[in-house]
Amino acid sequence: MGKLRNEKKLSALSVSEGVEQPGSINRDALDQLKRSKKKLPGTEELFNGVRRGDISQLGQAITLVESSLATHQKAAQDLISACLPFSGNAFRVGITGVPGAGKSTFIESLGMHIIQQGGKLAVLAIDPSSERTKGSILGDKTRMEALAGSPQAYIRPSPTGGTLGGVARKTRETIILCEAAGFDTVLIETVGVGQSETAVHGMADFFLLIMLAGAGDELQGIKRGIMEMADAIVINKADGNNIQKALRAQAEFTNALHLFPPSPSGWIPRVNTCSALHHTGISEVWEMAREYHTFVSENGFLVKKRQEQSRFWLHESLRDGIYNQVFNDPRMKEELLLHEKAIAEGRMTSFMAAASILNKYKSADKS
Repeated sequence: MGKLRNEKKLSALSVSEGVEQPGSINRDALDQLKRSKKKLPGTEELFNGVRRGDISQLGQAITLVESSLATHQKAAQDLISACLPFSGNAFRVGITGVPGAGKSTFIESLGMHIIQQGGKLAVLAIDPSSERTKGSILGDKTRMEALAGSPQAYIRPSPTGGTLGGVARKTRETIILCEAAGFDTVLIETVGVGQSETAVHGMADFFLLIMLAGAGDELQGIKRGIMEMADAIVINKADGNNIQKALRAQAEFTNALHLFPPSPSGWIPRVNTCSALHHTGISEVWEMAREYHTFVSENGFLVKKRQEQSRFWLHESLRDGIYNQVFNDPRMKEELLLHEKAIAEGRMTSFMAAASILNKYKSADKS
């Protein structure tokens, strides 16, 4: 009987203890999340890291500068002030172009050429933000794999945040940080043909317009104002069956540029062709850009241009600061809602409401 009872205990109906299952919380992921949320290093530590050319510290410094948190803004300004004496020595190149012109491919090809020539390159790729969600793709690193893998290059995609012409609000200060980190060339890629060109033109030494031949009437496809700002035009994708079209486009743009008023710099804008995909014509484009830089450095225009740019960004920063003060003041938010209602009901015009809000803001500020 005893033996039978033991056999029953070992029947197929008995339940084994099995293997202990892990907890529902992934501890490794939780620890990683905690580490990612740690505070940014202090201003002095970031400054020393930037001056050493530490890419990780540079990235953290740019994150501090781009932050909209009030606690970060004072530290960011202290960091910029410390880096300012070590900036200004880089060649700043703004690059724009029509959609599909191959800007990212061109920048990667040009960037690799600059590095091969012994340069150290920073690419500030301005990524468009959604007006609805304020989100952005930030995919420039995936489009520039070879450049992103080079230790002599640094690519920083930044969301526009819906600010001036689609240009990231802190791009100018990011340039200062990159220059203080030892980068001798800074490429600034814009979202595309639009208002952003005016802003990038206001922070670049050399402004390059990338065009595409064989896509319709090239001269009607862009704004005259953008062509007037360009120091050079490059017809990209001049390869295969497209070479003859690119040469025709080159002649058309060259003739069109002669109709514009002379540039204040004394430089005569040029039109080149290239194939970024096949790396042809890239060295000639860079040689032209370096020639421009030497030309405006020797005639004093570069210094004058940067002084004008600084004044431009002073005015823009004041406008931005006043706007933020008005919209972030709790009292003014209530006033804004009341005036919006008055406009909707037809009791005030937009201009009357704006003047009234500013007067109330000045009165509230004095009290």
